[in-house]
Amino acid sequence: MISDVVLKNKMYYVLDERGKEISHNWESSLGVLLGFSGTFLVFRKNKMYYSYDERCKEIAHNWESSLGEFRSVAGNSVNFRKNKMIYTMDKFFKEISHRWE
Repeated sequence: MISDVVLKNKMYYVLDERGKEISHNWESSLGVLLGFSGTFLVFRKNKMYYSYDERCKEIAHNWESSLGEFRSVAGNSVNFRKNKMIYTMDKFFKEISHRWE
């Protein structure tokens, strides 16, 4: 389970609850970390959002223009804002629900 993600010397390190490294990957490969939960991480790179598992293996990706503005990650979901709506997506960027802002 992911407990923390640390950027050090242009490398992201994914840590478990004991502070032990689960995996690592270059910042240039992953992009900018937007948020994470215990099960997945969300990055943005080249106007695209990516979700990764704890081993930094890609789960899914989608265009920023399709998903909107990143808001947060919580549990097994991620929230985006687009056209005054909040969209809750799963880690595969499939819509779970949406509501007005």
